[in-house]
Amino acid sequence: MIDKLLPPPIAVSEAFNDRPLSDMFPEERAAVARAVPVRQHEFGTVRACARAALAEFGIAPAPLLPGPDRAPRWPDGLVGAMTHCTGYRAAAVARATDFASVGLDAEPHQPVKDAGVVDLVTLPEEREQLSRLRAAQPDVHWDRLIFSAKESVYKAWYPLTGRWLDFEQAHLTLDPTNATFAARLLVEGPRVDGARITTFHGRWLVASGLVVTAITVPR
Repeated sequence: MIDKLLPPPIAVSEAFNDRPLSDMFPEERAAVARAVPVRQHEFGTVRACARAALAEFGIAPAPLLPGPDRAPRWPDGLVGAMTHCTGYRAAAVARATDFASVGLDAEPHQPVKDAGVVDLVTLPEEREQLSRLRAAQPDVHWDRLIFSAKESVYKAWYPLTGRWLDFEQAHLTLDPTNATFAARLLVEGPRVDGARITTFHGRWLVASGLVVTAITVPR
């Protein structure tokens, strides 16, 4: 699926079934030793996906551990993103000379049941947009899509800034005609190669009971 959103030179790997816990490195098993089995499996499988993507750049298998901020620590010279949800794990990796950052998120293609959550993660203008999109194309769960897109925004933002980005600090516009979205930052964006980022651009896909969103920040 994600190969449709993130073509080469970005390496991608995905899984629809979990790998055995024994496939994890001891350091990885220790990192989630106190977690419930579901968390252990998703942690291990998504790292297996990441290693498969890293192998395309000649990186030998090694533990992929989270840093103090819980973000994955990638080998020098590479950037990437991981995502997991029920029934799906995926990772994307790119050379830092080609891309400054990658954002990736997957969610079950189901409506967000709690309206309060939608209000929490969207701006009033975005909720108006969701109403229009639902009326025009009711087969897409737009509330889940915008949530996923904002998750991808954060994953693209954080490696560039090391700072939190609240849901209300980016205004999303979803384009159903070409399955793209734009996230206009409502706070000062990071600089990449001397240029200030004001908007992240991404793509989305609904298939196989999932909604997947992805952002790239090219050099």
